[in-house]
Amino acid sequence: MEQGFSPALRLRVLRLQPLRYLTDTLAIRQLAMPSNSSPEETFLALLKSGLPQALPRFLTGQRWFGGKARTIRSAEILDIVPFFSGTLRSYFILAQVEYTSGPADTYDIPLVLAHDGTSLKDSSCVRVSAGSSDEIVLGDALTNEQFLNQLLEAIAEGLSVPGGRGRVRAVGTAALRSLWQPSRGPLVPSVMNREQSNSSVVYENRLVLKMFRRLEQGLNPDLEIGAFLIAKTSFRNVPPLAGYLEYLNGAGTSAALAMLQGYVANQGDAWQYTLKALAEYYENAPRWNLGANDLPDATLLELCGEAIPDEARQRIGSYLDAAALLGRRTGELHLALASVPGDPEFAPQPFTAPDRQALANSAIQLLTANFALLRRLRNELPDQARDDAGQVLQLEEIARRRFQRLAGLRGSAMVTRIHGDYHLGQVLFTGSDFVIIDFEGEPARPLEERRKKRSPLQDVAGMLRSFHYAAYAPLLQQESGERPPREELRAWANRAQYWQRWVSAAFLKAYLEVSENSIVIPQDREELALLLDLYLLDKAIYELGYELNNRPAWVRIPMDGIAQLLQPAISN
Repeated sequence: MEQGFSPALRLRVLRLQPLRYLTDTLAIRQLAMPSNSSPEETFLALLKSGLPQALPRFLTGQRWFGGKARTIRSAEILDIVPFFSGTLRSYFILAQVEYTSGPADTYDIPLVLAHDGTSLKDSSCVRVSAGSSDEIVLGDALTNEQFLNQLLEAIAEGLSVPGGRGRVRAVGTAALRSLWQPSRGPLVPSVMNREQSNSSVVYENRLVLKMFRRLEQGLNPDLEIGAFLIAKTSFRNVPPLAGYLEYLNGAGTSAALAMLQGYVANQGDAWQYTLKALAEYYENAPRWNLGANDLPDATLLELCGEAIPDEARQRIGSYLDAAALLGRRTGELHLALASVPGDPEFAPQPFTAPDRQALANSAIQLLTANFALLRRLRNELPDQARDDAGQVLQLEEIARRRFQRLAGLRGSAMVTRIHGDYHLGQVLFTGSDFVIIDFEGEPARPLEERRKKRSPLQDVAGMLRSFHYAAYAPLLQQESGERPPREELRAWANRAQYWQRWVSAAFLKAYLEVSENSIVIPQDREELALLLDLYLLDKAIYELGYELNNRPAWVRIPMDGIAQLLQPAISN
C-alpha cells in the first residue's frame, strides 16, 4: 500500500458479520451445502445457482449489452467476487453468455444487494429465486453512490479482493495522488449516460472511471496505450491514467475491469463542436451561391500542397484552423506511438507482403458482402438513395481491382500501434485544444485484433470520413421533413462537399507537416495516395453495411464517399 493514503476502506471477506437477516428470511437452508458452511458461503452458492436463470432478462435491458440482436441460450457464472464495505454488500459477477449461434461473451456485472427491492425497476435489478416464495434482489451497482466511492478508494489503496476462482486487484498510479487522495474526503460520483458498450462514472470533474463491460483476457488497448503514452512519451493530449481494476484468474491471466483517468475539462466532443461550426457555415452559405464549378477538382493530396484560398477561409471561418490543429495533434499522437523502438508492443515494423495480402482479402470480402446487401435492399431505399445505389453498384469491379493493387504494392510503408476507431466523437474539445480519448478500438472486434499494428493512415481515413459525415448530417435533416426542391438539394450538396474538401485538406496538410518524415508514413507520394484512398474506400464500404443494417436514411453518406473515390477512375 502506498504511503500517504489513509486506510479509509477495509474490504475483508472472511471477517463479515453473518448474513442473519438473509438466513432468517430466505430458504437458504434448503440448499445442499455442508453443515459447516458459513452463511456467506451458502448465500454465494445460492447466487451462483440462481443467477444463470435471472441474468438473460436483465442483460437484454442494459444499453451496454452487445448481444441484443442475438438469442441468449444460457448464462454461466464464472466467478463471484464479494466487494463489501460496512453494511453495503456488493459483488463483481463474471458471467459467460452463450448464444444460439456465434461465440460466447464474458460480461462484468457489478451488483449490490438490495434490502428492499420493491422500489427498483425491473430493468435495473436482478431477481433470484430463493425458494417457493422468496427472492434475492440485486441492483445495478453503478447506481449506488457508496459502491462507486468504494471503487475509487480501493484503487487509491491498491486493494486485492479474492473471489471463488480468482481475485479483483485495484492499482493506483502516481498521477492519482496529485488528483485525489482519500484523506481529502469523498468525491460525489455521477454516471454518464452517453456510452453504450462501456459505463463511465465522473467524480466531481476530477476523475473518470470507465467500466469495461465485455471482458477479454489480455491487455485492454485503452489501458495499455494510455499507460504507454503517459509513461514513455511526452504526448499529453490524452487524459492521465490514474489507476485501474483487473480480474486475475487462478492461472494468473488478467482481464481489465475498469480504468481510472483524470477528468479533462471540455466543451463536448469534437463532433458536437463541428456541428455547431457547420450550423454557422450553412446559415451563411446561401449568399455565396456555391456551384459545382466552385468545388476543387484536385485530389486531396494535391490540395495539401497548396495554400487554403482566401475565399475558403472567409466561407468556412475559424474551423479550418481547428481542423489543422486536430491534424497536428493526430500526427503528434502517431509519432509518440512509434517513438519507442525498444518496446516490442509499440515498435514500428514493416508492412509486409502477407500483411498487405491479408488487408486486401479482408477488404474484398467486405466489399462483396456489403454490395450484395445493397443489391438486396436497394428497392426498399428512398427514391434518391435508390438511384444513387444503382450508380454505386456499377463501381464494384473498380473497387475490387483497387483493393487487388494493394496486394502487389511494394513500398516504404510501416505499421505501428494506432487509435483504431478514430473519429470526431473520440476527441474532446477543450475550448482551445483537442484531447484524444477511447483507445479501445472497435469494441466488436476481438482484443488481439484491436492490438495489432496497423498503418496510421487508417486513423487518418477514419477522421476524414468523420468530416464527411458531419458535413452531410444537416443535409439529411433537411430531407427528413418535406422534401425540398431538387435545385435546393443540389445547392446543399455543393455546400457540403465544398466544406468537406477544404476541411479535409486543412486536416491532412497539417498532419503531413508533422508526420511525413516519420518512418511509419510512406515517403513515396504515389504510395501514400494509394494507401490513403484504400483505407478511405474500405471505411466507406464498412459504413455502407452499417447504415443499411441500422440507419437506412443515412446510407447516402457512405455511397457518396464511395462515388467520390471511385468515379474518377471510370475515365482513367
